[in-house]
Amino acid sequence: MLKEEHEVAVLGGPQSSMLPRSTVINIQSEASVPDHVVWSLFNTIFMNWCCLGFIAFAYSVKSRDRKMVGDLTGAQAYASTAKCLNIWALIVGIIMTIGFILLLVFGSVMMYHVVSRILQDQRIPF
Repeated sequence: MLKEEHEVAVLGGPQSSMLPRSTVINIQSEASVPDHVVWSLFNTIFMNWCCLGFIAFAYSVKSRDRKMVGDLTGAQAYASTAKCLNIWALIVGIIMTIGFILLLVFGSVMMYHVVSRILQDQRIPF
């Protein structure tokens, strides 16, 4: 005989003289507050122009700490700031990376033209 069946047999069936009781359980849904730690870490390592990624990482850690303490309002405030800083770090990082690549390409082309001009000038006899 299973344990559950044995307990039912010992306790007996429902009493007809007792009214059935209802139990209400309030389950508070834990609001999910994204802390953007992974995104901040990515921006810190790869797109850290003007240290925006590092500052966003600091706010993300603060948001995670507030969430662990139970302060969801503070966690949302820090997470919002971290998200804003991450967006700006990403935009500035992409623009600066594209600008650096363009500078490198145009600088190489200019150097090629300068060197080819010098070589052409040296070939002409006086």
